[in-house]
Parts: sequence; C-alpha cells; structure tokens
Amino acid sequence: MSVTGALVLFTVIWFMTMFIVLPITLRTQQEDGDVIPGTHKGAPSDFRLGRTMIITTLVALPIWGVVAAIILSGVITIDMLDWNNYLGERVPN
Repeated sequence: MSVTGALVLFTVIWFMTMFIVLPITLRTQQEDGDVIPGTHKGAPSDFRLGRTMIITTLVALPIWGVVAAIILSGVITIDMLDWNNYLGERVPN
C-alpha cells in the first residue's frame, strides 16, 4: 500500500467514524430545555467540533491500523473480492 493509499484509507475510515460519533455526542436544545426561537428543537445546543474530532481520531486510528495490517499482510486481497471476475485473470506478484 502506498502512502497515498494509506491516507485515503484513513480519510474514509475517519469520516465513516465521524458519522457514527456525531449523534453519540449530540445534546439537543430540547434536551437542555433552551430552544432558541427560529431554530429546530433538535438542533445542537452546545456542539464542540474539536472534542468530536479528537474522539473520532482516537477511534479511527486503531480501526485503520487493523484494516491496514489486513491489507498489507495479504489476508484479504482484491482477487478474493472479485467474485464476478470483473478484473479478469491476474498474474500473482
């Protein structure tokens, strides 16, 4: 895996993790009992992007490490995922 491939893999895993972490750390205005007029009652009351990004990174790093290790070790390869032979016959390296 190249450096670019590793960065792309980390970015995809990071954003997928972010979408999972966002609702977990969310506290709505309705839950706080302080709905600002003109906003939806489900809007965040005190959204801290920095804290959410740190939590996301701390969760995404070990996931990325496991996925990168699987890819680099060859336990799962592209050929194993090509069930319909779309890539054609490939010569092993």
